[in-house]
Amino acid sequence: MEGNDIFAELLPSSVHVVQSRTELEDGRSYGEEERYIAEAVPERQQEFRTVRVCARRALAQLGHAGVALVPDQKRAPIWPAGVVGSMTHCAGFRAAAVASTNDIRGLGIDAELHAPLPAEILDIILLPEEQVMAAELSAHHPGIAWDRLIFSAKESIFKAWFPLTRQWLDFLECEIRVDAQSHRFHAGIRATGPVAAQHALASMSGRWIAEGPRGQGLLGTCVIVP
Repeated sequence: MEGNDIFAELLPSSVHVVQSRTELEDGRSYGEEERYIAEAVPERQQEFRTVRVCARRALAQLGHAGVALVPDQKRAPIWPAGVVGSMTHCAGFRAAAVASTNDIRGLGIDAELHAPLPAEILDIILLPEEQVMAAELSAHHPGIAWDRLIFSAKESIFKAWFPLTRQWLDFLECEIRVDAQSHRFHAGIRATGPVAAQHALASMSGRWIAEGPRGQGLLGTCVIVP
């Protein structure tokens, strides 16, 4: 798949998404946001601004114009009432997706460079059974960086999970099973006590896409909580 729209095939029409591979400007400054990044390095400031330009353009499609998007005390973006949203950025790519809470309960998107994870962090990110699955998938489909895809799937899961539960979820508390043929994945949530059951989140599903072969392009994942 080529071009900017790596999420076009993944998200339903009820979700509005704006993506960019260049840095964007709003044409105005949002002081609340600028105070949050005042001490950040220039690269971090620019990705913070651009992904929020994407988010504001997506929000405008829902009738919310000129909204400042400041992180809360736990660094999660504060969306307008009645809106669920998710933002992602990696080198050379920014995206934001939003939807009405009348249509969906939760939303998570993630984009990653299509490259394997560093070997030294595999045990932090992937469960032993996920590492076995990644090796088996690599043997049959070597063109995909499966370990990075699993990481991205977990990122999307966490972005959908946290606004609904207000609890952190460790990488090893989420087990991903990937279907290479359907471009879908399933997540089983572990060790979260009654929280997952209370919010009907013990099991979550999502979709994935690979742009370009391993070592090129991006991986994209998304999760919708109906």
